[in-house]
Amino acid sequence: MATLSTRQKLISYLADADESKVEALYILLEKDIAEEQSLILTEEQVQLLAEERQSHISGQSKSYTRQEAREIIKGHRNF
Repeated sequence: MATLSTRQKLISYLADADESKVEALYILLEKDIAEEQSLILTEEQVQLLAEERQSHISGQSKSYTRQEAREIIKGHRNF
């Protein structure tokens, strides 16, 4: 419950705070905000991507253009 109360107080404070204070708080939190928005893959996902890439490079898998992929997705073309 303490976290909820703290969030409510921060929201209330930010609603009335002047621009410089809002900017200062944002700068303090910016790194955390950016990290939350970045894509983080597991080791298993990285390995799968590496395998798929190698399959593509070696010609073992079929590749599609963006337009071909759209047509397949929309059902206008079979693969």
